[in-house]
Amino acid sequence: MQQLKDKFNALQPRERIIVIGGAILVLVVAVYVLVLSPLYSAVDKQAKRVAQKEGDLAWMRSVSGEVAVLSANAPSHPGPSNESMVVLIDRAARECGLGSSLTGQTPNGERGIRVRLEAAEFDKLMVCLGTLQQVHSVDVESATIDRTAKPGLVNANLVLTRVGA
Repeated sequence: MQQLKDKFNALQPRERIIVIGGAILVLVVAVYVLVLSPLYSAVDKQAKRVAQKEGDLAWMRSVSGEVAVLSANAPSHPGPSNESMVVLIDRAARECGLGSSLTGQTPNGERGIRVRLEAAEFDKLMVCLGTLQQVHSVDVESATIDRTAKPGLVNANLVLTRVGA
């Protein structure tokens, strides 16, 4: 350490100013790179997350009216109906406005069905699945939902199972 002090003191006054300026510049860059940049990045990431969550909340509020209407029309004691899954899914799809998107149904065991929807409105699909679950005791066993080129529309492969039937 003493050698560095001796070398520094041996420099001309002009050179000392340059060395001190360089040291200050290195210190400022190090503080920015090690402290400020990660902080700004984390704040930006959280701001984007909050914006996404606000968008989700706005969407939930926008469909809450539809859910309330569907809930009001639901029977007071929901339970599975005796109709076949094919008939039930076809009727539910038409009632939810997804009749034209329903492209295929295949029975899957005694209580299940495989359903294919193409170019279905995502919001309507979610409301319809919620109604099937609440009113008809039909659960989603598995789902593959892919977006399409048109915003808001999806292609979906679903395996639905009637619970307790």
